[in-house]
Amino acid sequence: MLSEIRITGLGVIEDATLELDPGFTAVTGETGAGKTMVVTGVNMLLGGRADSGLVRHGVRRARVEGRASNVPRSIVQQAEDRGGELDDDELLIARELSSEGRSRAFLGGASVPVSILAEVSGDLVAIHGQADQWRLLQPARQRETLDTFAGKPVLAPLGEYATAYRRHREVEAELTELTTRQRDRLAEADLLRFGLDEIAKAEPLPGEDVELAAEEGRLAYADGLRTAATTAGEALASEDLDATRPGDVLGLLSLAKQVLDAEREHDPKLAELADRAGELGYLAADLAGELSSYVADVDTDPARLAVVSERRSLLTGLVRKYGDVEGTVDEVIAWTKRSAERLIELDGSDERVEQLTAERGELQAQLAELGSTIGAARREAAARLGVAVSEELSGLAMPHATLTVEVHETTPGPYGADEIEFCFAANPGSPARPLQKAASGGELSRVMLALEVILSDTHPVPTLVFDEIDAGIGGRAAVEVGKRLARLAEKAQVIVVTHLPQVAAFADRHAVVLKSDDGSVTTSGLVALDDDARLKELSRMMAGLENSDAAQAHAEELLALAAERRTKPRKKKR
Repeated sequence: MLSEIRITGLGVIEDATLELDPGFTAVTGETGAGKTMVVTGVNMLLGGRADSGLVRHGVRRARVEGRASNVPRSIVQQAEDRGGELDDDELLIARELSSEGRSRAFLGGASVPVSILAEVSGDLVAIHGQADQWRLLQPARQRETLDTFAGKPVLAPLGEYATAYRRHREVEAELTELTTRQRDRLAEADLLRFGLDEIAKAEPLPGEDVELAAEEGRLAYADGLRTAATTAGEALASEDLDATRPGDVLGLLSLAKQVLDAEREHDPKLAELADRAGELGYLAADLAGELSSYVADVDTDPARLAVVSERRSLLTGLVRKYGDVEGTVDEVIAWTKRSAERLIELDGSDERVEQLTAERGELQAQLAELGSTIGAARREAAARLGVAVSEELSGLAMPHATLTVEVHETTPGPYGADEIEFCFAANPGSPARPLQKAASGGELSRVMLALEVILSDTHPVPTLVFDEIDAGIGGRAAVEVGKRLARLAEKAQVIVVTHLPQVAAFADRHAVVLKSDDGSVTTSGLVALDDDARLKELSRMMAGLENSDAAQAHAEELLALAAERRTKPRKKKR
């Protein structure tokens, strides 16, 4: 529950702190004093949208802080996972809003995305205002309310239903894709088969195009290659070696070595040069031999050249069709692998259609069974909810009003095959009509409160905040609303912003938003009231005058009635 709320720089509130205890806390104040800013501040703590226009004029930022005690371990863990920690066993939640529109959120002292506040705070605090009352008129909200009231008998199969429904949508989408694109798939398969057949006939080998290019070059220039190799060999050596003949490289090297060897013993350096001359002779002889072998190996077969050229032309055509950026036969081979896998996938489409069709049938049967289970549980819960709400409305000064919850079968959707509709009748002779058509604003407020009281048994929330839920209510009905809020406060912490003294009188604590005006700027602050101050505030709320004797007498009577209710033991419902 919340133990403290502090608001600074928000709207007309300059700096206000509201300390909270368990039970029922009423917040009142004059019109324009800033009561609604309390709810706005709490909504900011819940990660709600924040308008920079809410920042108080003349300040750079607005800040709202909330301290929560007895926080569930799961929420504490989320804070710790993001670097936050507890402060004296309390979790600090904060939100800042700059005048430029920038928003920051903090959890346990650590900065977090604003969305995290919505995830965490939603399990701690629930806000109910006039907007929530109108949302209750929406079919989706009515369904959620009924399902929450029904609990496990609906929620458990509904979870299975949602999973099956999502899978059914996926299967339907894939089936549609496969069937509607059948012609495209057949055309794609034909193209792939043609390409694979064409490449299979050619039987390209990895790196073959590179090897053929080199061979073609040798064949095309065979005469020139032979002449070059022959000339080079003859320049190195001839059959008749003559050291005195110019150009006889081997003879000259041999002569050089003989001359150097004759004097090598006199100088080690000269001996080294003689050895190098010998090595050059050996290398020249080897080169001459290799050139001779090269000349013998050079192929001048024109028929082979034609075969190589034709093969290269074939491979080049395949590369243009099926290659990629680099344009090699290796890319053609890679395309073959990919296309073969894709062709298997396309050829297996018919089998896939059969599988999906069978799965679709199984899912439809599962959805029908789960939908029937959910519908039966909803109808049973709808009868109980209608009776329970009608009983609560009787206690809220609407003794003849009835709420019925109708469950109609409809086309299966993501939440089952039921359409939920809340119907309301204010008087016995009036036919039950849809809630949005039959209930006035005041009646809708009481229906909302009755639902909240009932749901507190099945879906409790630690802290409930009500923003003028008593709008459109007065007299005895207002007294009964105060009683119900007090009753709700026995199970949860209840904070109510109200303009009705009949409601505020039943609160365990009473805080007022005070407005001061220095002539130029209006400021507001929250003040907890003692008994005397509370009596004056209730008098002001009733008569507009704090010192009215009649108003004070009425206020005392209301406080006495509330005190009597707190001391009187409640009868248990059968």
